[in-house]
Amino acid sequence: MSFSSKPQPEANSKVLIFGAGNFGSCLASHLGDSQHDVYMWAREEYIVKYFNLNHRNPTYLTDHEFPSTITAVGPALPDAGLINEVDVLLFAIPTQFLRSTLEILRPSLNINNLPLLIFVNKGIEVGTHALTLEIIADTCGPDIAKLATFISGPSFAKEIVERLPTSVSVASFTEAEADKAANLFHQPHFRCYTGTDPIGIELSGALKNVYAIASGMSDGLGYKNNTRAMIITRGLSEMTVIGSAYGASPLTFLGLAGVGDLFLTCSSSNSRNYTVGYRLGQGEKLDVIMSTLGSVAEGVPTTKGVKKILEELDIRAPIANAVHDVLFNGKDAKTAVRELMELPPSRELELAPTAGGPGHQLLVKLGLAGAEDAPEAVARF
Repeated sequence: MSFSSKPQPEANSKVLIFGAGNFGSCLASHLGDSQHDVYMWAREEYIVKYFNLNHRNPTYLTDHEFPSTITAVGPALPDAGLINEVDVLLFAIPTQFLRSTLEILRPSLNINNLPLLIFVNKGIEVGTHALTLEIIADTCGPDIAKLATFISGPSFAKEIVERLPTSVSVASFTEAEADKAANLFHQPHFRCYTGTDPIGIELSGALKNVYAIASGMSDGLGYKNNTRAMIITRGLSEMTVIGSAYGASPLTFLGLAGVGDLFLTCSSSNSRNYTVGYRLGQGEKLDVIMSTLGSVAEGVPTTKGVKKILEELDIRAPIANAVHDVLFNGKDAKTAVRELMELPPSRELELAPTAGGPGHQLLVKLGLAGAEDAPEAVARF
């Protein structure tokens, strides 16, 4: 039996956003400006009260006045009544908190009256090194996971609320769900491109943060444009190798969620992950940086997950390994750069031969492939 989310209204959808951080707030503003009715859940009571009184977020995008079509809710998680009333559930909470949140919400989800599910978090779960797709399957079941839609791409929050031209990738195993999400967000200043490789979209969004840390370290050490261009290009190569070995399409990494987001986050001090790297390059300690950053840098915990994936797939990704050594093994950033440059010459472009391992296992869990199928079959999704 095939499932789908409830039919979406042609206009004025009701949207519940989990997360009132930088990106959750900016998407709430975008959808509110588009005349949708938006509920934005925050875990901090003072944010809920302040937002509803002033139409401003006291912590993120503080200079922006939000549309009156947005209502903040919380700190308790919304009840089943609101969840089943809305047309869309959008998750903009850090990946490390997603499993516990979905476990609480699962009893309120009705597969026969399911809202459109959209996820914009970017990361790999620490401990399990699971992608969001697998977290959804574990907590909500494969039927719901197959309907999940993912949005990723070069999209700084501040520029979205300023209505500057932005494009993103929207992907789901169920193409009709991706189309629904694209139609919800699509505006003259916000263009959506759909696809059917959510594994690749997820890996792109997670991995690019690791290389943004590397780029920030390079700039913090005083290196210039040549070095940054090298990190971006070799970072894209490593992302593609990791992704194709995992089971994603290599083409996904050439899109907005791949090279587009990688270029953005590696090139701007507005990126939290770039900022972490820059401060490391300047000589600051990681614990000091994280305690004073003021927001979550998903690349730090993601680097641990990437390290596990590299070991599991037995593939080389020297830059990702170097970032892990600096973050968690106490290696000096300048030493890490010197060791990378001293590596012997190697082939520039070569995909790993073990395509489809974890990705194939995930497809089996979702019922999209059989255990007996060849792992390479994952490439068609």
